[in-house]
Amino acid sequence: MYSMRQQTTKLNKKNVLLQSQRDLFHIKDLALLWALNNQNTLHTTVSRYIKNNTLFRIQKGFYSKVPFNQINNMQLGISFLHSYSYISTETILAKHGVISQDIPFITLISDKSKKFNISNQPYISRKLKDLFLLNQIGIIEKNGIKQATLERAVADMLYFNPRYHFDAQRLIDWQKVELIQKAIGYKIYDKSKSKKSPA
Repeated sequence: MYSMRQQTTKLNKKNVLLQSQRDLFHIKDLALLWALNNQNTLHTTVSRYIKNNTLFRIQKGFYSKVPFNQINNMQLGISFLHSYSYISTETILAKHGVISQDIPFITLISDKSKKFNISNQPYISRKLKDLFLLNQIGIIEKNGIKQATLERAVADMLYFNPRYHFDAQRLIDWQKVELIQKAIGYKIYDKSKSKKSPA
């Protein structure tokens, strides 16, 4: 039988987890949340919470407080990267109708160049140096998800591929794009030189 102290400790861990404002955790996040240095205790606790549906395993070392089907795919990708990131480029361009092709992957900007899949949802993260990445101009937050405005997404895309083709240029406010490019420190793009080219 468990001692009263052990039961209280377990209850405290569960309360701390459930009271956290976060839904997604890497194993290191849980270690910090519970102030656990012992890896055996950490993994035993995680395993127990998975069995009783307090935690849900997404991938090895990556967990959620809510069932997988209740998680926003964009938030999932941002949390998986485990560093500052935001949604931009093709995902935002397609959302605003600026490009017409179907985009099966979710595109992010972060300090990592990485392609990954979570439960058959593909993601692409493009690496941007901190000087540009951490500049908040044209970054908004909706439902806890950081994402680029259309003009920031255009500026980001042109940074990675100055010859990228936009299907509906008329939807882009090029003056705002230029202001963002200047504020971030990107090279100014002359849209008259645009022609179709993959990212």
